[in-house]
Parts: sequence; structure tokens; C-alpha cells
Amino acid sequence: MCSYLVSVYKKSLGDDISSETSGDFRKALLTLADGRRDESLKVDGQLAKKDAQILYNAGENRWGTDEDKFTEILCLRSFPQLKLTFDEYRNISQKDIEDSIKGELSGHFEDLLLAIVHCARNMPAFLAERLYQALKGAGTDEFTLNRIMVSRSEIDLLDIRAEFKKHHGYSLYSAIKSDTSGDYEITLLKICGGDD
Repeated sequence: MCSYLVSVYKKSLGDDISSETSGDFRKALLTLADGRRDESLKVDGQLAKKDAQILYNAGENRWGTDEDKFTEILCLRSFPQLKLTFDEYRNISQKDIEDSIKGELSGHFEDLLLAIVHCARNMPAFLAERLYQALKGAGTDEFTLNRIMVSRSEIDLLDIRAEFKKHHGYSLYSAIKSDTSGDYEITLLKICGGDD
């Protein structure tokens, strides 16, 4: 797949990331782009405790922040493993990992790590919030709306719909209906599939 993308676009994803970003944000994006995240569903309690302590020592428990430790753990561990690590982190620091990230980091790097944490905790809720943001206000963020609706339609769109309604009090279907029109609306509503 990578060689195909290079032949079509004449550059690799890594080259584009490197030329368009910098610093810790670049390092984290390149780590994610390598596709080395553990995808297993197994969790290791000892590893969660060890990683939680590493994160605590890399941030809250020192002067300055060791950003590489945050990148290494948040970008490479499986989501189930991260959820357990976040629980252990709370036990050690008496703070949620989100609060520590907000206190220790900034900018795009902070935003990226917070997105990873939210995805690890509840991917459908994270995507439902992105859809809400894409649909609220005067204009529609069609790029985000299209990307999530199409890419998640056969994966977890029912869960995303449920999270959307739970958090916002109305259905994703009705949000799409009130914010789009014409063939575009008809297509999105068919992908959405229902008004529950």
C-alpha cells in the first residue's frame, strides 16, 4: 500500500508529515503513521502499572516533561491496554490523564494526545462529538462529516448514533436533516440509516 501511495503522490506519508509538522507533534504523528500500535485485546496489569508510573514520572512528578515517554506509550499501546493504564495513572497521581496532559503539554501535540485518550476511552463517543462539531453552527464541516459517516458506516455507526443522542439529546439523523439539503442530505441520511 505504501509503495502504491508513493507512486501516485510521489511522496510518502512520512515525508509529508515531516515537511508539514515539527517537534513532538511530528514525532507522534510519525509514530502513528508507522502503524505499530498493538492491536491485541489482551491487557497486562503489570504493564499498565509500569506505564502509568512512567507517564507520572515523565510529567507530573518532575520539572519539565519527557514528551517522548508520552508518545511512546500513547501511540504504541493497544486501546484496551491504555484504558487500564489510565486507571492506574489515576491511582498514582490522583488526576485523570487528560488533566495531566493539559497541564504538561500544549498546542497540536496536546490536542493529538487528548484525541488518542478519548479514542481509547470511547471511540464512538469521540466520533459523535466530532460529528456534532461538524454540524453545529452556521456552516457544515463537510470534510469531517463525510469522512466519519463513510469510514465508520460499516464499523460502528450505530454506536456513534447512540452516543450522539445520549450526549446531545437529539438524533444524528435529525442533525443531518436540519443542516444539509438535496442529494447530499438524502445520501447522508441513507448512510446514517435511522432516526434513533
